[in-house]
Amino acid sequence: MIGIGFRVAAFAILLVAVALQPARSQEIAQQDAAQVGTAQAAGPSQETLAQGRSRDSSGQPGQFDFYVLALSWSPSFCQDSEERGRNGGEQCSTSRPYSFVVHGLWPQYERGFPQNCEQPAPRLNRELMTSMLDLMPAPRLVFHEWDTHGTCSGLDQRAYFDLVRKARETVKIPEAYASPKSTLSVTPTEVEETFIKANPGLSRAAISVTCGSPRLGKVRSCMSKDLRFRDCAELDRRACRRDKLTMPPVRGG
Repeated sequence: MIGIGFRVAAFAILLVAVALQPARSQEIAQQDAAQVGTAQAAGPSQETLAQGRSRDSSGQPGQFDFYVLALSWSPSFCQDSEERGRNGGEQCSTSRPYSFVVHGLWPQYERGFPQNCEQPAPRLNRELMTSMLDLMPAPRLVFHEWDTHGTCSGLDQRAYFDLVRKARETVKIPEAYASPKSTLSVTPTEVEETFIKANPGLSRAAISVTCGSPRLGKVRSCMSKDLRFRDCAELDRRACRRDKLTMPPVRGG
């Protein structure tokens, strides 16, 4: 009698488990969808234009439409790091007055972008990495940019970073932002217009400003593969919408 009762109880438990399985599967699917949505909303390190077409981790090297050159306002990064209790490294020391530094040169589609086009990425030559520290003052950043974006350029390591340097030389930093000694109060539109005046051929449709706080974050400009300024419809998607921004002064010098 006990044996029969045990078998009946076990069968009942089995029925309950089967009934709950679809609900559990639906819950997992909802969690996965939420995680994907969160990742898309956050974007890859605040780096891209990605809307419409999502990040393409299986992109083909060299198969893209244009570049985005992202210049970060270094004093904002350093102040943000200090407030979060993080070490900003050499970039935030007082040994050199960093102002705008190169965050990256990113291959883009008209909608979306490729990344990590070679997995694993060819290991970046350390001497080449060191040679870029005057423009990108953090070794981890240089390695990251090669792995994530450089591998999608279709260029070898040296050719890619030579292009990064040429892209940076293409953009003239306005005199007012070259080395401010005190905090500046600006608007996103003001920053864009000041860059446009300093760079013939650069239009409002080819530049945008980003911010992750009340401080200026990045100035991004779109360029063709031969580094001519060009319009890009998606650039404004992640532009800063604040009315006012501050630009902390450069350090050291």
